[in-house]
Amino acid sequence: MHSSAWQKSSYSAANDECVEVRAIDGGIELRESDDGNVIVHTTAAKFAALLRDTKAGTFDHHAG
Repeated sequence: MHSSAWQKSSYSAANDECVEVRAIDGGIELRESDDGNVIVHTTAAKFAALLRDTKAGTFDHHAG
């Protein structure tokens, strides 16, 4: 099993309340940095679509 180290956004600085991501066996894993026991698995294509839509503001109406 090949995996890379967990990474978090540079916007998070030293904050422990962020999402971490890593590539593993051709897929992507996501977890909360403050609760690393829950890991979400997805494909690289779906993660790329999430990033694209987030950058485009698709989910902005959920911010409150």
